[in-house]
Amino acid sequence: MPQWRPDQTFYPSPKMAMQSPPETTAFVAMLDPTRSTPDALAVVDVDPASRTYGQMVGRVDMPNPGDELHHFGWNACSSCLCPYSPHPHMERRYLVVPGMRSSRIHIIDTKPDPRRPKIVKVIEPETVISRTGYSRPHTAHCGPDGIYLNALGSPGGDGPGGIFIMDPETFEVRGR
Repeated sequence: MPQWRPDQTFYPSPKMAMQSPPETTAFVAMLDPTRSTPDALAVVDVDPASRTYGQMVGRVDMPNPGDELHHFGWNACSSCLCPYSPHPHMERRYLVVPGMRSSRIHIIDTKPDPRRPKIVKVIEPETVISRTGYSRPHTAHCGPDGIYLNALGSPGGDGPGGIFIMDPETFEVRGR
């Protein structure tokens, strides 16, 4: 029987998080300013002891041009992984990557190998707009009961935007 313990990336304080082992990979948005080819997410080796330090060691291309990938984040963080939160046994493994220009959201799985991430779900703009009344998702933040995204506009592209929430396990858009 598996032992149920919070993810080891849970840190009860910023000080403890700063004392944790450093990350060994970084995920970097690669944008096509012409919007003629899809944006991509690069994986960069940031382990100073590695022979590939500072090099791009992986990449995942988005399926559509014109997304303008923006402030992406993890499906789980310390606020979600706290033993007293509704989801203390989640694993930090999925990147939630909004496309600000397209209003599309990509869910990228970084397991089992963070150097070979894969797109596991694409949430189309029609879903975001119909369930939230917003467009232009900008920044993803995990929280104790879901993934919060702020959006910059209304469906017509003008303002105001607002905040909506996604389920942290199914990535369904719940609404405002």
